Order: sequence, then C-alpha cells, then structure tokens
Amino acid sequence: MAKKEEKRERFKRLATTRTNEVLRRLKVLSNCANRSAYDYAEDEINKIFSTIERSLRDAKSKFHYPKVKIDFKL
Repeated sequence: MAKKEEKRERFKRLATTRTNEVLRRLKVLSNCANRSAYDYAEDEINKIFSTIERSLRDAKSKFHYPKVKIDFKL
C-alpha cells in the first residue's frame, strides 16, 4: 500500500506544480492582448488558441482514455 501512496503523493505534487506553471504562463500570454504594446491580427490569435486547445484536448484524453495496447499476431 505504501508504494501506491508514494505514487499518489508524487502525482499530487507534480500535477499541482505543473498546473500552476501552465496557469502562470497563460497569464503571461494574456499580457500580449495589450493593443497599446502589441499589434496582431485576428487570424494570429485564432491560430494561437486553436493550437492551445488542441494540445489541451490531447493532454486531457490521456487521462480519460487508457492507451490500448495493440498486439499483432499471425
């Protein structure tokens, strides 16, 4: 049981740290919205957020759908 608890604690520690880092970096990215300091087009913003959303979906799917191991046999 101790091994399972160690894995759980490691997950909680790393997930908390990594989530906070993602949130911090998103806040930094949002600073680019300041039109008085930056010039950007709508298509650039759409490209940024579609890439982020795709990456988020990919990461989330890894938690919800276990990988299926495919074995080839003849």
